Amino acid sequence: MTQPVLDRLLPSERTTAGYLLRLSRPRFWLYLAGPVVVGVVYAARTPAELFAPLAVALFAYFLLPANVFLYGVNDVFDADVDTDNPKKDEAGREVQYRGGRLVPGLVALTGALAVAFVPSLPAAGIVALAAFLFLAVEYSAPPLRFKTTPFLDSISNGLYVLPGVIAYAAIAGTAPPPAAILGGWLWTMGMHTFSAIPDIDPDRAAGIETTATALGESRTYVYCGLCWLAAAVVFGTVHPFFAAVLGVYPVFVAFVAVSPVSVDRAYWWFPVLNTAAGTALTLAALWVMLYG
Repeated sequence: MTQPVLDRLLPSERTTAGYLLRLSRPRFWLYLAGPVVVGVVYAARTPAELFAPLAVALFAYFLLPANVFLYGVNDVFDADVDTDNPKKDEAGREVQYRGGRLVPGLVALTGALAVAFVPSLPAAGIVALAAFLFLAVEYSAPPLRFKTTPFLDSISNGLYVLPGVIAYAAIAGTAPPPAAILGGWLWTMGMHTFSAIPDIDPDRAAGIETTATALGESRTYVYCGLCWLAAAVVFGTVHPFFAAVLGVYPVFVAFVAVSPVSVDRAYWWFPVLNTAAGTALTLAALWVMLYG
């Protein structure tokens, strides 16, 4: 099998840096950093605010350290389950957790780095940051381990929208419109649950209950479609353009459900789809800022 280009660009997996970079899921870096960009461009009133030091620092944190933290916690507490995860077999695209004392310490450090933002954030941003750190840990870690409780696993993945809330609050000084937060939360619920479909068999084999294992593949498609449809409707109350962008997702899941395309393959299309949606949202905000 040809070695992926990204894998060739990174340091060797045998090094600590190379391993941590792969653990952070580079293909999914924009899942956390992308909402920061969207939050900043919708909060900014002038082009200069787009590059405010706090905005740049938040983007840098959620691009890499926050991903090491989020996925590192997940891998530490899923080490035994992931031995049967098809995403992490020899032909997979994610690394197996390799244990040791250094990696958990570095993962904890990347989470602690977020505290440095507290003095610079308004109350809404601090609340969103605290919620992000709490959900990032308790999604995978005892005692709550949300990922093992159907529907709570989906709801708790609203954490992916929180970097956008933090960034918006950092620039605007207040939280985004509630409909924007709820619409984004519903979008992430659908995104997470769709991403869990390839894990149905290994999760069932390990005795892990999730929304996807509870519903089964066919009904999970329906659930994701409803989440994304609701996200489009709610976000559309802020502006119809948002409904148009998010409306692509119900079409996407319907296509996957009825087509011969494997969901395991469609799972890896997600970064492209999400990047395209985020780009559309960002360019629209920039257009309004520059041209009214």
